[in-house]
Amino acid sequence: MTAGDQVQSVTRALDLLQALNRQKVASIKQLHETTGLPKPTIVRLLKTLTAEGYVANDPRQGGYSVTSQVRTLSCGFHGDPLVVEAGRAWAIDLTRRFKWPAAIAVLDHNAMTVRFSTIPESPISPFHGTVGLKLSLVSRSLGRAYLAFCPTAERNILLQMLAASKDPEDSAARRPAALLRALQSIRSQGFAERDPNVDPKSSSTLGVPVMDGDRVVATLGLTYFTSAMKRAQAIELYVPHLRSAAENITRSISRLGS
Repeated sequence: MTAGDQVQSVTRALDLLQALNRQKVASIKQLHETTGLPKPTIVRLLKTLTAEGYVANDPRQGGYSVTSQVRTLSCGFHGDPLVVEAGRAWAIDLTRRFKWPAAIAVLDHNAMTVRFSTIPESPISPFHGTVGLKLSLVSRSLGRAYLAFCPTAERNILLQMLAASKDPEDSAARRPAALLRALQSIRSQGFAERDPNVDPKSSSTLGVPVMDGDRVVATLGLTYFTSAMKRAQAIELYVPHLRSAAENITRSISRLGS
């Protein structure tokens, strides 16, 4: 689909819904800063979404939030059931032990999409919701973990796609030599981290691959506030448990698929 084929109002409404879904409550000012949409446009879209039952305005909490009706938008989606089924218990176990939210993401064209998150189980999550969120293969931890550990032939194809991407977070793909060095470093250390220049800078994510032989079937990550823990401490404490959980997910996938 070309830009001329897109219905701008629909695109803007979807962008707004995604922004709302990532926060418990959001003001018009916050939505403007997050989406870049003009405030009058945001107001009109919010009125429409409220009238249709997808958004509620709660002046006591200072803004807008999605309603339970947004769940109807995903009721027909049945993708990736095996990896989510295999990984759900291990991701929840990570959050129960360390309190931080964990997430499982899978490749979606030239990005990663979060398919499962333990945000509901986390008392200290930096985010309101991430399921369905697309993450850059170049700048996000869950994306970097995939790109670093996938087979060379697949990586080369993805790098070609990313070099043509218009997403600012993929810009490093246009400097392939530097990116390949970074990916080699990730493979050597066995885990990936989010680019520190990417928002939100108040948190960071550690990500590891979930392997099936030499193929990456998903990535698993744990997100923490950088103000609560130093980077070296987080790596030492969490990476071994992430690797162990990823190995357990691999075994669960094998067992469920047999």
